[in-house]
Amino acid sequence: MTAAHTYLGIAIVAEVVATSALKASEGFTRPMPSLITAVGYALAFYCLSHTLKSIPTGVAYALWSGVGIVLISAVGWLWLGQRLDAPALLGLGLIIAGVVVINVFSKSITH
Repeated sequence: MTAAHTYLGIAIVAEVVATSALKASEGFTRPMPSLITAVGYALAFYCLSHTLKSIPTGVAYALWSGVGIVLISAVGWLWLGQRLDAPALLGLGLIIAGVVVINVFSKSITH
């Protein structure tokens, strides 16, 4: 795993934490969730900027957003009581398949 992959992983996790806290911030009216949201997004973009030093922008963004979508959907399902029906699960499966294809077959990423 390269430094770019580490930065990308941190960016993804920070974005998921920030998005999770965003709902709890209630329109930035609650201080602690609002702070977690702001710091999480700042850290996510900082780490994403370092990722872009060696992974092409389109590929990095596809991985960041794809994995982020799947993880935030899992957070919503597990902790926020949101339901995922069959079409949602199918769509998430396709996103996961896309991330796997990019990671396994793309020559744009250095492993």
